[in-house]
Amino acid sequence: MSDDKRRLEADRSRRQFLAYLVAGGAAVPLAACTEASELSGAADEGLHNPLLWAVAWQQTAAEFGALCHQAYNVARTRLDVAIGNRRSGDQRLAVITDMDNTIIEATNYWGHLINEGHEFFDDAIWDEWIPKNLIQAVPGSRDFLMYCDENDVEIFYVSNRDQGDRTYEYALAQLELMDFPQVDEAHVTVIRETSNKMAIKERVSASHDLVLMLGDNLNDYKRDYYVTDVDERYALMERDRDEYGRDFILLPNPTDGHWVRAIFGDSEPAPTDENRRVLKEAATRSAWDGT
Repeated sequence: MSDDKRRLEADRSRRQFLAYLVAGGAAVPLAACTEASELSGAADEGLHNPLLWAVAWQQTAAEFGALCHQAYNVARTRLDVAIGNRRSGDQRLAVITDMDNTIIEATNYWGHLINEGHEFFDDAIWDEWIPKNLIQAVPGSRDFLMYCDENDVEIFYVSNRDQGDRTYEYALAQLELMDFPQVDEAHVTVIRETSNKMAIKERVSASHDLVLMLGDNLNDYKRDYYVTDVDERYALMERDRDEYGRDFILLPNPTDGHWVRAIFGDSEPAPTDENRRVLKEAATRSAWDGT
């Protein structure tokens, strides 16, 4: 074989070997690098944020709005019954409503968290966001509250917030911005030191005929639900099942509340890998094993 033929053959062998590496063994690390790069890019864009599904549902789903209207339709039906049964000399009718995620939507806050790369509720950002008044009324809320006012039903607004010395001022400003009725110091209570609203419930019940309460958290209705066990909390819900739609009207909220406390032991869990694992365990309590 001539030298030129030997060089051609050697070149052909080298090209075949390189082709083999690319198609076979060398392709694995290349694919791994590509996948790692894609995952890193997705993480940088917040594409794996666990809040995405819940907040997207709140911000876009007609079903979210329908559930809110459904809740307020039920509330109005209950109110009509109470108005029809009212007699001269009876105590004045009243309703108690929570504020955040019951009559005031906070989805703008959650959207901001996602854009900033946060995966869990952030109290400091919440306190900064509140006075911005980037809010809107929960679907159906204003119509229902106006109906209460038109029918001489007293409305008591109750919220547990703490933004320092201006907490009450901020809450009052938001209710006024939404143009809700009966917004004054006699009807607006803001509790800074606890989430327990039962003292307000007892006070109103003593002076009025309390028709119903509204909230996005079962703890808005009864303090019993302030527990740190998922199964215990669910059992309490089953105990009270006949009261929902009658004494308590529940609004949908998939992002926060004391259902979070039942999972993590804390209503505002820290954004740690351990808590991410706890969240995954909660989401896979029931899961097909694929077989």
